[in-house]
Amino acid sequence: MHLMSWLRLQWDRTLSIGLVVLGFVVVLVGWLGVSDQIYPAAQLPYLLSGGVLGILLIGVGATIWLSADMRDEWRKLARVEEQLDELNRRS
Repeated sequence: MHLMSWLRLQWDRTLSIGLVVLGFVVVLVGWLGVSDQIYPAAQLPYLLSGGVLGILLIGVGATIWLSADMRDEWRKLARVEEQLDELNRRS
């Protein structure tokens, strides 16, 4: 049960990991498709669908992870600001 609650709380990081893994799988499938083709014209669909889509998924996953990290930092900064305001009110 702890895993499910963590996944719900960290939904953005879970989505990020899922997208990065999916991106690597798409790149791998595209590479396997290219490796079976001899002619460059037959390789283009695999490069476009596997390579570009896979790198796009990896990039979106990394961006979501960075966004989650930034949100955590903003929360920490808000707590520090509240503590400073409390100290200023006491003085």
